[in-house]
Amino acid sequence: MDQTLRAVADPTRRAILRLVRDGEVAAGDIAREFPAMSRPAVSQHLKVLADAGLVEVRPDGNRRLYRLNPEGLREVAGFLDEMWTDGLARLKAAAEREEWPERARARKQSHPTADKETTP
Repeated sequence: MDQTLRAVADPTRRAILRLVRDGEVAAGDIAREFPAMSRPAVSQHLKVLADAGLVEVRPDGNRRLYRLNPEGLREVAGFLDEMWTDGLARLKAAAEREEWPERARARKQSHPTADKETTP
């Protein structure tokens, strides 16, 4: 998971993942999306992504086609989902602890006789 997190920590690599998310893209087409960067620099980013298992590479003649490997993100996604779910549960519990006393006070103020026993 550490290698995956290091790979996606870089904004250029995240941009590349977005480019290859929906299908195969040639390395040259990816490089054209980053005109301020040399092709060898883009190739290095692609290598980091491939080494982390985030992209799959398919040779096609003299071209190399890249596409997202969604399995490469599964472990990180599971970890983030676990953290998010646990955090949401704690937030919900905290909100309920704050909310319920307020609701009880509001109910008593709007219906002051609701808590009094009535005698026939």
